[in-house]
Amino acid sequence: MAVGDQIGWWRGCVIYQIYPRSFQDTTGDGSGDLRGITNRLEHVASLGVDAIWLSPFFKSPMADMGYDVSDYCAVDPMFGGMEDFDALVAEAHRLGLKIIIDQVLSHSSDKHDWFVESRASRDNPKADWYVWADTKPDGGAPNNWLSVFGGPAWEWDSTRRQYYMHNFLASQPDLNFHNLEVQDALLETVRFWLERGVDGFRLDTVNYYVHDRWLRSNPPLASSVAGTNSETNTYLYQEHLFDKSQPENLAFLKRFRALLGEYEDRAVVGEIGDEGRSLQTLAAYTTGGDKLHMCYTFDLLGPQFSAAHVRGCVEAFEAAVSDGWVCWAFSNHDVVRHVSRWTRPGSDPDTVARLSIMLLSCLRGSICLYEGEELGLEEAELTFEDLRDPFGIRFWPGVKGRDGCRTPMVWEAAADNAGFSTAKPWLPIPASHRARAVDVQNADTASVLASYRAMLALRRGHPALVGGSIRFLDAEGEILAFTREDGGEKLLCVFNFAEVPANWPLPTDTGAVVAIDGGSGVFEESQISLPALGCFLGQLS
Repeated sequence: MAVGDQIGWWRGCVIYQIYPRSFQDTTGDGSGDLRGITNRLEHVASLGVDAIWLSPFFKSPMADMGYDVSDYCAVDPMFGGMEDFDALVAEAHRLGLKIIIDQVLSHSSDKHDWFVESRASRDNPKADWYVWADTKPDGGAPNNWLSVFGGPAWEWDSTRRQYYMHNFLASQPDLNFHNLEVQDALLETVRFWLERGVDGFRLDTVNYYVHDRWLRSNPPLASSVAGTNSETNTYLYQEHLFDKSQPENLAFLKRFRALLGEYEDRAVVGEIGDEGRSLQTLAAYTTGGDKLHMCYTFDLLGPQFSAAHVRGCVEAFEAAVSDGWVCWAFSNHDVVRHVSRWTRPGSDPDTVARLSIMLLSCLRGSICLYEGEELGLEEAELTFEDLRDPFGIRFWPGVKGRDGCRTPMVWEAAADNAGFSTAKPWLPIPASHRARAVDVQNADTASVLASYRAMLALRRGHPALVGGSIRFLDAEGEILAFTREDGGEKLLCVFNFAEVPANWPLPTDTGAVVAIDGGSGVFEESQISLPALGCFLGQLS
């Protein structure tokens, strides 16, 4: 068993997600690359994070911005070459940063050699490597499964005269995990990156790997039957009982963990998208110490921003998962940036950004930051003509897609394209982002960037915040209060989600309280006084 299978670097770690296409361009083509990431790692290290997560950089037609892989063991030329990846790993390790890479195993590109061979006939060696099915007697699809990206999850292929399954784009056919040869081949691609020094993996859509082998149709959601479902995407009209989250997935995850166990101190985090059942799935995937090290869900990646919602999500996880571990995130490459989601009309986005990093740093679990959130970047407003995201193009204007959170990083306010590229960037850079560039905030000790550095340093200096237990305290209104405890250290964390000041009376059994630098609230006469969107951190004895 590897060292990291017990208490490894991943438990309580801080991960910084990098979207390679938008981080730094060094070739002048308007798109970021691996060499650019290497050149900017000093900034990442200065934040005080433990690891970086790289979104896909593998060879790909880029139909879904790299989440359609055509070669799992090659760097796409737009990002550089394998020597650039090796240099990135070496520099990250020199700076004390772990490297986590995105693994998109549920599906490949339709340009992948495996699929090209699979679709050629029904009797070739890879004929069963993807999910193929015959038509219904009337020529219709095998069942009612839907694609996340709109329309049926089945595409007709005129060569095999069968349908193939795709949970996402039609150019992203699903691999058949019921075939052990497929699992073997995928695990060998994982081994390839382990041998190159990768420290961990983020598994994209980890609960989509296995489908129901009998291809049973999904039932409708009760709200759909009642006529109260008003989602913009028809995918959300079904209860997804059979097209994902199948029990056979656990066996593959055990195989994945066993492979990691052959290497020292490696880790894996899974992304779970499972409407209404995410915590049950997370529990199944992380308990027992023989599957994933940790998972994250979309529970705190939505529009809800309240004391009750955060407490409900955390308490539900703590109740559902006995020995598993969670990774909390407020933003990523798939959702509207949290400063935009959570800033109410008339509120200050910077205040929301500061409250958010303090809250995230105090939650029990590992945490993940998304590039640009340390600058307090808001969602970019883009025109339809600017869009590159197939999801946004498909569902416009009801859904604006994911490009608004994927715009390039802003490094130098006065430089061409904010220092990201010497050419026109692949997505536009808003003027409001330029004003928040790294060089501007580096010179401002009161900036959002300074707050991120200070809070991550505070977290790193308190074992109770990194790996301690959590216990919620009674609080009314928009106050969230809890303690974090590890060994002899006990901390009090109090947050005010309201737009007006609030007071929180200390419980009589709290004991002595000593304020910790970083919070905006004050302790006075047995109560905590909090400004609007303020917080208090204290040491208890």
